[in-house]
Amino acid sequence: VLFLCGFQIAIPNNVKLKCISWNKDQGFIACGGEDGLLKVLKLETQTDDAKLRGLAAPSNLSMNQTLEGHSGSVQVVTWNEQYQKLTTSDQNGLIIVWMLYKGSWYEEMINNRNKSVVRSMSWNADGQKICIVYEDGAVIVGSVDDLCFLFYFLCLSHFLDFVFISVIAPWSR
Repeated sequence: VLFLCGFQIAIPNNVKLKCISWNKDQGFIACGGEDGLLKVLKLETQTDDAKLRGLAAPSNLSMNQTLEGHSGSVQVVTWNEQYQKLTTSDQNGLIIVWMLYKGSWYEEMINNRNKSVVRSMSWNADGQKICIVYEDGAVIVGSVDDLCFLFYFLCLSHFLDFVFISVIAPWSR
């Protein structure tokens, strides 16, 4: 069970959650768990008009969508707020990029390197590039435009736990 601002969200079959991420710009919350569980929730807060009239209306849950595509435990979820995309990865290394279309989330791209598990993913500040770090040390950088991988670097000497991207100069194709 997930408690969210006074809401109690039922998680099917008491599946344990493994990760959560908040899209602060659009108000979406993604949570991933065991057995491929992936849910996207959205809270609608009261409008300024309601505040002006002195109404203390609670937030409403305007979306509670279960996304299907992962079979393994969903371990990493990250938002691309600029392009309204959600990127997820599971214990099998499967990465799915989801897009919002007409009020629902759909698969846009699937990638599986079939060699290692994703440890971390992060979109750069303008949402153009994503950096993906695998447990075996591989680092892949992809583009939102064509969703193909631009750069591949293998580092076998150590494992990376977190990715921090800071763009000093624009990357060229």
